[in-house]
Amino acid sequence: MKKREFNWDLLRIRKFTEDDAEEVAALIQRNFREVNIKDYGEEAVEELCRTHNAAWVINTASYAHMYLFCLEGRIIGCGSISSYWGREDESILLTVFVAPQLHGQGIGRKIIETLENDDLYIRARRVEIPASITACEFYRKLGYDYKDGIRQLDKDNLYRLEKFKISGEGVKGKV
Repeated sequence: MKKREFNWDLLRIRKFTEDDAEEVAALIQRNFREVNIKDYGEEAVEELCRTHNAAWVINTASYAHMYLFCLEGRIIGCGSISSYWGREDESILLTVFVAPQLHGQGIGRKIIETLENDDLYIRARRVEIPASITACEFYRKLGYDYKDGIRQLDKDNLYRLEKFKISGEGVKGKV
């Protein structure tokens, strides 16, 4: 069965408010349970769902620029960017999730594009993203590569990916 084409005219992008925390947490937890479970297993996924609750979302949004992607008033995606450990020239992408039924329609790419237009991305020389096993190849297609060439999972079972930029120019590789 062919997927219905996404109607981009209906997509609204806005900043996170604390009133969104429960809905964002539910979106993240749904991804863990429906998508990431195949790579991480039920026990790990349930622990992630326990820790990635509304309070966790509010905390993340307290130090990151969090964007929400909405369709007909419902949050269908989210993504955030923060400085990397307070550095002016490095940033990190966080909480990139799309409603599972809408995977493969370009929304994830739109989230990354939005984050890459944020001031924290623009000012950075290097941008990191902790990538799940499930999402690693998606980010690699968008120009992120293994941090320091290390193609193995870290202690959190995530791949560390990065992209280097030269200020005022497009992505050029390591500087």
